[in-house]
Amino acid sequence: MTKNKKIHCGEDLKARILTQDIAPGTDLDEARLAEEYGISRTPLREILHRLAGGGFVRLEENRGAKVESMDLATLRVFFQTAPLIYCAIARQAAENRTSRQIAGLKDIQVAFAMATRARDVSQSALLNYQFHEQIGEMAQNPYLFAGLKRMLIDHTRLSQTFFNPQSSSDAARVNKAIAQHDAMIAAIEAGQADVAIDLTLQHWDLSRDQLEKYVRPDPLPLDVISMKDRRNAI
Repeated sequence: MTKNKKIHCGEDLKARILTQDIAPGTDLDEARLAEEYGISRTPLREILHRLAGGGFVRLEENRGAKVESMDLATLRVFFQTAPLIYCAIARQAAENRTSRQIAGLKDIQVAFAMATRARDVSQSALLNYQFHEQIGEMAQNPYLFAGLKRMLIDHTRLSQTFFNPQSSSDAARVNKAIAQHDAMIAAIEAGQADVAIDLTLQHWDLSRDQLEKYVRPDPLPLDVISMKDRRNAI
């Protein structure tokens, strides 16, 4: 039971951070969390150390743990780096995927489509996280995968705006994202690396403006060159 509680605590804290149920920069009260999850402080600290290793929280000396923040400097690097990592991952996923991984990706996509059409914002964001994490695993590149997993934390937190459409045009973007996922699966399954990269760039462009709403009305001082003109650099 204790082991099950530890697993539940770790997974639930991840989900709460990814969906911003626990906001970026929040100080984590160990005593309150231990009581909430029905575990002692020692296993909770083990969980927090694992979350820190994964980039979800930061451990500060004499101050305990706090959720990783999303300050302007961090987000600026995110918007510059994300398309580079996604495209490199897409290429290697198309080259190295296995049939079992493709089957798993398709299962995630079915659940993702259902969640988005049901307007379940948190579940949509979490399943989108799983979708791109699965593609990262297909790439079989531990160096890229480490960067992808850290980046996906902030991408998922930002995506709360994307999966909460406020207009018909916003809803159309979400539906297009579903279709793009399907096309990405087909390209990766067929081993079409160039097509997978092109679809990945389209997918990034679709969501980028919505993700930037997180920092408005004070937008980031971005000077990012459109990745459409940099395909040959991938």
